[in-house]
Amino acid sequence: MSVRILALVGSLRAGSHNRQLAETAVKLAPSGVDIQVYEGLADVPFYNEDIDVESGVPAGAARLREAAGQADAFLFFSPEYNGTIPAVLKNAIDWLSRPHGAGAISGKPVAVIGTAFGQYGGVWAQDEARKAVGIAGGTVLDDVKLSFPSSLIRFAETHPGDDAEVVAGLTEVIRRVTDSTTAAAA
Repeated sequence: MSVRILALVGSLRAGSHNRQLAETAVKLAPSGVDIQVYEGLADVPFYNEDIDVESGVPAGAARLREAAGQADAFLFFSPEYNGTIPAVLKNAIDWLSRPHGAGAISGKPVAVIGTAFGQYGGVWAQDEARKAVGIAGGTVLDDVKLSFPSSLIRFAETHPGDDAEVVAGLTEVIRRVTDSTTAAAA
């Protein structure tokens, strides 16, 4: 069975360490697991029920929903902005939660991991993302956690993909998400 995992990165910055973690996850995916980093979160307008209508959902939101609909599971990579979840990631969750009870994320396994500059590695934001995803209908893998503190220092001269702890942690996260996906399909 092939497993499709959609990765959403909560930082839009080209040199984002969370983007680098997501790209490393793509490289670490074993045979039969396809991880795709979603491009285009910057093109998704802020959620507004007035524009989420059957006659025409905005193109950016429609593309996000389509990609999410084709995914079997999700990996969210979240930095921490002012102690909480980045707006772009929260906005994606809001769009994926609709229509209520039947959104593209509904019932699918979701793991939230990441890195941040602070001493806790973004755990507050990651916890908030887990909360939002659960309310949105995703099956949050609460026991799958991975955060790397002090990202600006830790990854200043080392790419996350060259860090043995990162590689080991991401490999385990991918295995657990894949196992949850195949268990849900069984």
